[in-house]
Amino acid sequence: MKSNNNINRREFLGYFGCCACGLMIPSCTNAPITDRRQLKLIPESTLNRQAAQLYERVKAKTKLSDDKKQLEEIKEIGSKIEESVSSYFDSAGKKDPTYNFQWEYILVDNDKIKNAWCMPGGKIAVYTGILDITKNKDGLAAVMGHEIAHAVAKHSVERASRALILNVGTAAVDIFTGGAISNTQRTTGVDVAGMLRTFGIDNPFGRKQESEADYLGLIFSSLAGYDIRESVKIWERMKESYKGQEPPEWMSTHPSSDRRILSLKKWIPEIIIKYPPIKKIG
Repeated sequence: MKSNNNINRREFLGYFGCCACGLMIPSCTNAPITDRRQLKLIPESTLNRQAAQLYERVKAKTKLSDDKKQLEEIKEIGSKIEESVSSYFDSAGKKDPTYNFQWEYILVDNDKIKNAWCMPGGKIAVYTGILDITKNKDGLAAVMGHEIAHAVAKHSVERASRALILNVGTAAVDIFTGGAISNTQRTTGVDVAGMLRTFGIDNPFGRKQESEADYLGLIFSSLAGYDIRESVKIWERMKESYKGQEPPEWMSTHPSSDRRILSLKKWIPEIIIKYPPIKKIG
């Protein structure tokens, strides 16, 4: 006889499965151009609003470069990529993924950080340290195209949605197994579930998104009229800057430099032909 306060495992899985499906089925979309299936449970408007607030804090608390010439170059490259992305989707008769973006650019004065990023909604930061790697406009366009691709493909929305599902799923499994996961963590001091999630799910998924951003970034840079062959040289220089200290790929959310170089070399000839620079009308 069953207590009213308890449910058996079969019922639990049934309820959980129904809830998960109810969340996921109406929330599956496709990434632009690549058509990769995506899960989106978090409203994009929510992340865009949060990103805009965080961006303001970054501007207030981070030392910004006073190199106006370099910042203008960044804005010029960004503007060309912005227009090319919108023009491409308009010409293809598809909804522009950046229609609700409020583009903005900053140059962070930090020579030690070789990085750039684009928050949801088009909030972009370039660190002065990456300029030693990019070397020229084509190189900078390749880096910015990659970062913009993350925002265009809504990768942040996708990551937040996956995290929500994984957190709920982990809690559900812990309940279903009578607290086996939490008990193991308390006994050993090792976050087993976290490690499995990081190396078995998060890192591989992160590498998939990074590769997609590499591919889309090449397309956007090419559409904007930049020489995407420079992207290979960037990763050759980036690999050199690691001085043999690059982490094993399986421990990273990013593909290895060698893998990126191979992929870029494979994609570039096709993209140059299929996505030539967009000609402005008028």
